[in-house]
Amino acid sequence: MAPSPLRMLASLAHPDDESFGPGGTLALYASRGVEVHLICATRGDVGTVDPSYLTGFDTVAELRQAELECAGQALGLHVVHQLGYRDSGMPGSPDNQHAHALAAAPLEAVVEKVTHVIRQVRPQVVITFDPIGGYHHPDHIRMFEATLAAFHAAADPTRFPDGLEPYRPQKLYYHTFSRRWLKLVVRLMPLLGMNPRAWGRNNDIDLTAVTNHDLPIHAIIDISDSAEAKQLASACHASQTDEDDSPGFLLNWLRRLGRNQETFMRGYPEPAPGLRETDLFAGVAPARSSVANGEAETVGVRRAGL
Repeated sequence: MAPSPLRMLASLAHPDDESFGPGGTLALYASRGVEVHLICATRGDVGTVDPSYLTGFDTVAELRQAELECAGQALGLHVVHQLGYRDSGMPGSPDNQHAHALAAAPLEAVVEKVTHVIRQVRPQVVITFDPIGGYHHPDHIRMFEATLAAFHAAADPTRFPDGLEPYRPQKLYYHTFSRRWLKLVVRLMPLLGMNPRAWGRNNDIDLTAVTNHDLPIHAIIDISDSAEAKQLASACHASQTDEDDSPGFLLNWLRRLGRNQETFMRGYPEPAPGLRETDLFAGVAPARSSVANGEAETVGVRRAGL
């Protein structure tokens, strides 16, 4: 049996997480022939959207799904797997109590869905959020928890039997970033009349709290060859950007400082002290097996080679 192609699975929460997060890495590997899949757990239906963007769409969810399809094409994604949950808000948001919210979903139910996708796709490398969900977003944290559990459950035939063969991915990474520049931004914000403890469209993100978690960096990926693809994908999510917002200006400046690299913490295998990788597939051998058939819902599908 011929070796299966290299595959990567990014397990994220919202439409736009793939572009504003590890989009450069996803596009880079897609351009190298890796089959890149994305789990998008929610439909983005609770996102704040200026009414001008809703022309031609009945709901916010429809708009954001169209934006995700656009971004998936820009990044070269193979398939987007939808889990169908409703968005949650930041801690304390009433949206978190909605019956269909990701934050309110039983963790085991989310783990089961992610496990199914892992067995279906059979990726060698899995990417998700860091342990604090980037900036303490409950949906991000839930996907970190579910993906970590599913990464190991997928290899256990007694966990969530679904007719697919058990499968163990070889590597797990958490997309994260150095706090050094963010700490500088946090110090500058009060001088500009901004509150770093109340950032974002809804003033519900505490950047100071984010700087208290200095997570290790184990992999630095040079995305200079895919920076344009990431920029195009980010532009697809026009309803979620606001270049004229002053705090947004500072964070956009921070993004530009690191626009040619993306950084990751390695969750598995356990990293050796001082580890610095430049390729998430370093040491990975293509498995001699084919993709199992599955029935995951897909949107924004772009088949490799078509």
